[in-house]
Amino acid sequence: MSDTAGYQRLRLGDISGSAVGAGFLAVLVSYSGPLLIYLSAAEAMEISRPAFTSWVFAISIAAGLSSIVLSLWFRVPVAMAWSAPGTVLLIGFGPSLPAAEMAGAYIAVAAALVLIGISGLFDWLVKVLPPAVTNGMMAGILFGFGLKAAGGLTTDPVVVSVLIAAFAICTATVPRYAVLALLGLALMLTSVAYETSITSVSLSMAQPQAIAPEFSVAAMLSLAVPLLITTLSGQYLPGMAVLRANGYAVSANPIMIFGGLASAGAAVFGGISTALASITAAFCAGPDSHENPERRYIAGVACGLFFCLGGLFAGSIVDILIMLPSSVIALLAGLALLQPILKFTAAMMASEDAQAGLLTFIFTASGVSLFGIGAAFWGVVAGIVFHFLTRFGRWMMDRLAA
Repeated sequence: MSDTAGYQRLRLGDISGSAVGAGFLAVLVSYSGPLLIYLSAAEAMEISRPAFTSWVFAISIAAGLSSIVLSLWFRVPVAMAWSAPGTVLLIGFGPSLPAAEMAGAYIAVAAALVLIGISGLFDWLVKVLPPAVTNGMMAGILFGFGLKAAGGLTTDPVVVSVLIAAFAICTATVPRYAVLALLGLALMLTSVAYETSITSVSLSMAQPQAIAPEFSVAAMLSLAVPLLITTLSGQYLPGMAVLRANGYAVSANPIMIFGGLASAGAAVFGGISTALASITAAFCAGPDSHENPERRYIAGVACGLFFCLGGLFAGSIVDILIMLPSSVIALLAGLALLQPILKFTAAMMASEDAQAGLLTFIFTASGVSLFGIGAAFWGVVAGIVFHFLTRFGRWMMDRLAA
């Protein structure tokens, strides 16, 4: 399949239940896993329910529209989503940034994505940034948040213990749906323990709240730079790998351009960056979507439609999620990150430059802040400096030996 582009109307004969189901499942998993991480970030920042509802509206509509347009344009199942690793960044230093400066950082990342897409620098940037350093930063960001998962043992020991046991069983029996199954179980357990009921949730439309962006050096270095790196290495790189592994030769450049434009639109309403899905991309691009690869683009379109529907009724989605206690939300979000933490940590340690990656990991996970700039930035700086100093040292030793 080539990456020849050109908008085409959806062919009704291409629609299949399996493809539509794959798109629906991708959205369900996104709302049951990555969105819980986003909710944890909002709670850490003490964001109000209306403001968070606006965030959910923004990221859902941005992901939805970009999925629909790109899937139809390329006839490829392009599933877009928000930057899940990026949401973890907010937990560490989001409380220190005003919403306007966060929006400014999101717009800066959006502009960078558009420029990278236009220039075609994606592959070059991936090669220039040492993989050990980017993997170390990703592992450090996710690990620092994952530590919070066990905190609920002190407040809800029974519920947390049951959920951990259920997660262990689900990952062994239905690994693709483990997080989704866990969310359903968590809602049932908390409805009993706290006498809440999901039936009390009614349809509630989103009420978007526009934000006038502001730009600051602290926000650019603390949030924009790490967010750009995590979006490239944690979303676009694995997302493109999934597409190419399933035989789709589409270029990353137009996807980044459109993703950047969608991100800018979402930023105005407080939404974090939109990017190519990595975790849920396999649902839409794989053979379970449809046996014919040329008809799987329907899954990308369906994913987009369901995201748009979720965005319109973001109020109801938020009402369901906030029924869960904070301890359970932290647990579910932490468990959803186990596989990504394992993936990035293993890649970091398997690298020839593992020490640079480990140093990046330590700095990032420490949460240290200097000059008002967050740990993720300093972790990358420390890792890159260490990487090039060790290379210089080896070069000097080789020269002396010669």
